[in-house]
Amino acid sequence: MAPAFENSGRSAVVTGAGGGLGRDIALGLAAKGYIVFGTAFSAGEVSDLKEASGGRVSLTVCDITKEQAVKTWAAGVSEALGGSGLDLLINNAGILTPGPIEVLPLDAIRHEFDVNVFGALSVMNAFLPALRKARGRIVQVSTWTASVPLPFNGPSGASKAAMEVFATVYRAELKRFGIDVVVAAAGNMRTGGPAKTAAALKRVADGMTPEQRDLYGQTFASFTGALNSMQNSGLDSAAAARRVIELAEQVPAPSRAPVGADAEEMLRVVREKSDAEQDALRLQLAGLS
Repeated sequence: MAPAFENSGRSAVVTGAGGGLGRDIALGLAAKGYIVFGTAFSAGEVSDLKEASGGRVSLTVCDITKEQAVKTWAAGVSEALGGSGLDLLINNAGILTPGPIEVLPLDAIRHEFDVNVFGALSVMNAFLPALRKARGRIVQVSTWTASVPLPFNGPSGASKAAMEVFATVYRAELKRFGIDVVVAAAGNMRTGGPAKTAAALKRVADGMTPEQRDLYGQTFASFTGALNSMQNSGLDSAAAARRVIELAEQVPAPSRAPVGADAEEMLRVVREKSDAEQDALRLQLAGLS
């Protein structure tokens, strides 16, 4: 159960707060006076954030794909918050499953949806009573590939696109309760993710059968190089976190907004370019043109 406290300021929940972007969002909110709760993968992450934030960030090891675990965690946080409710929920947790769709096991794609979609929905629903009390705000961290999907990145784009639809529906359903829902469409970020992505890409390539390697080996290698290059040239973690926090506090709340110049450009492409132009662009971005 989360520790009780005398609530004199604003409160926030950040999923996936043990590392990368989520860690910097949690620390950024704590620095602005929020009491922050969140999820982590390990006890080490829990103690790290507690120390780094001077006790203002309280993480819990919680697998968001386990609905009962989410409900138990959310009940503890809501009890600690008491009658004041929750001001801000940032749904940041997510995973990436790159690879040719033909090659990826369906169970791997299902797991990505379990985390990126069903886990996110579970967290939202668990905190809605506390958000209603505070007339709070939900920020769903998404990605520009939900709007401009890339080859060999299908599960990520598809799962985040699904969450953007749910966020749009939540926005309409929750409006009368005073709850804003914002989609933060993130661009490429140097948040610790590039190393994890590179490792995931290598696992897929190494796991291909000789037949699959004949079909996809060369093009997947080109995509790997292009994606690693894009990620390494993206926003640093602290800058991306500041932008997400800015969107979390912006008044009036935007419905959807980019995080990074590349994300802003991709959202413009969707508005202004034809399907044929977008098809050509996605091949170019993936190093396949």
